[in-house]
Amino acid sequence: MLPMPRFDLPRAARSLNALLKNPDDLPQVFSLIEALSGTTPHRMMWKFERTEAGRAILNDQPDIVPVLADREALRRMPAGSLAHAYLAFVESEGISAEGIVAAAKAGQQRTDGPFAYMRSRMRDTHDLWHAVTGYQGDVLGELSLLAFLLGQHWNSAIAAIVSAGLLKGFAANHDPKLVLEGYRRGRNAEWLPSQPWESMLALPVSEVRERLKVGPLPEYTPVRSSQLREAGIVTG
Repeated sequence: MLPMPRFDLPRAARSLNALLKNPDDLPQVFSLIEALSGTTPHRMMWKFERTEAGRAILNDQPDIVPVLADREALRRMPAGSLAHAYLAFVESEGISAEGIVAAAKAGQQRTDGPFAYMRSRMRDTHDLWHAVTGYQGDVLGELSLLAFLLGQHWNSAIAAIVSAGLLKGFAANHDPKLVLEGYRRGRNAEWLPSQPWESMLALPVSEVRERLKVGPLPEYTPVRSSQLREAGIVTG
């Protein structure tokens, strides 16, 4: 039986307000998720434990950060592989697996407990989701990937971010259908959280995308936070 959901609404409101002012404030994302996720960790743990791959991940608790941080090793993997698609994404965005870990530590209050590893696994594989779904790291791309994640499993915090971002106008003058399509893609895809990403890095990314049933890659014009600031949509 699931426990009663618990929410820290004041903290969630502060984090969401800060995020809407500055979409680049990544620690606020982790703070909001921690404050508003309710029973999501329990439901996710249940889904992990339902599959052999998920149980193996929870039992072995592999740390994928050192693997993703070793860019030279990733570069030696075959051309057209998931590893190369991941490198293309993080290098074009100027980000790293270590940077996301640091942002999470800045935004989260709880770092241990029964759900700590699962939460870390979701965080550390986030950019692999970008690589397989084709969403860039711009504001619209992140919003669409969050909608994809929401299609995979309901999370009140993610729903709040996606809804508030659309209402705030993060997709203004562009196509909000991209975000809605992200949700549909997430519902139709294989469940990404329990995938053995380490063993798929050397595979052709086209094969990985077909295996995970992520659907056709999106074609869209990225929306950067600098554009939203120039339009007066965000101020931070």
